[in-house]
Amino acid sequence: MLDVPFWLWTAFAATVVVSLAVDLLAHRSAHVIGFREAAAWSGLWVGLALVFGVVVFLVLGTTAGTEYTTAWLLEKSLSVDNLFVFALIFAYFKVPRAYQHRVLFFGVIGALVFRGIFLAAGVAVVSRFTAVLFVFAAILFYSVYKILRGEEESFDPGRSFAVRLLRKVIPVRDTYVGAKFFVKEAGKHVATPLLAVVAAIEAADLIFAVDSVPAVLAVSDDAFIVYTSNAFAILGLRALYFMLSGLLDRFHYLSKGLAIILGFIGVKLILQALHKMVSPSVPEIPSPVSLAVIVVILAASVVLSMRRPADTVDGDAGGGPEEDALPSSRGQQSEPR
Repeated sequence: MLDVPFWLWTAFAATVVVSLAVDLLAHRSAHVIGFREAAAWSGLWVGLALVFGVVVFLVLGTTAGTEYTTAWLLEKSLSVDNLFVFALIFAYFKVPRAYQHRVLFFGVIGALVFRGIFLAAGVAVVSRFTAVLFVFAAILFYSVYKILRGEEESFDPGRSFAVRLLRKVIPVRDTYVGAKFFVKEAGKHVATPLLAVVAAIEAADLIFAVDSVPAVLAVSDDAFIVYTSNAFAILGLRALYFMLSGLLDRFHYLSKGLAIILGFIGVKLILQALHKMVSPSVPEIPSPVSLAVIVVILAASVVLSMRRPADTVDGDAGGGPEEDALPSSRGQQSEPR
């Protein structure tokens, strides 16, 4: 484990708190976030993550810096796929665009808390039971199988456990009341559909963690590296959604690229387990190699998507106009990550 100075943990916590406060103040009035605004905010979050990465390089060394950058880029790439599920949830609940940022803001706070719990548990388990790496690898390979199989079962956000539990705890009205989560009717507090949307987003993030956590633990088993990289990837998720919301269907090869990345990370986990449990002669995949592989695969997926538009691919397969208009990534499937 890294010997992380207390001031660096403090600086990270302060950065997250200040970032959330600034973001909340900047978007305190509900409005539709356009591409330019989203791109500016996305650039800010990416820049902040990279600056923190430089600090990690300078304070903790090259190995730690490389692991942080690799983990952050891995989580960033996986989070892009999650955007399809967010789009599905917003469409299901017919959330007005002006209120979507408010929902995602609270979704991010929940994600920061849940990921912290899951990652802490994951680091503790891996440090004591190396064999669990084989289980994590199996989870990633199953995710690859689901992606490549292209299952087309229907995903119903309204029937998620969190939403059903919410409806049992408090009545949920049918119509929105601005950006409010609760209103008072006939002397009783009832929830608006906006609270149900937050519950659906939080439930989706719990599912996302199933392969995100094993994937990042393949890069590093240090709590500081895995959590800070996750946190900075999550902080930029809202801006990335609004920036790419109108372009999601264009990156139709991204799901295949993510499948290859998850498969590669699964192999990395197996080699790590064999190296520790069987023989030190079993080679491990260095973090610089992992970083290079992720960058190359993501770049290839984006370039290939641009060179072969979705309508061309669907046209070759005999798809109709309605099929052409649908995103072809994992967000179309029955289960979010």
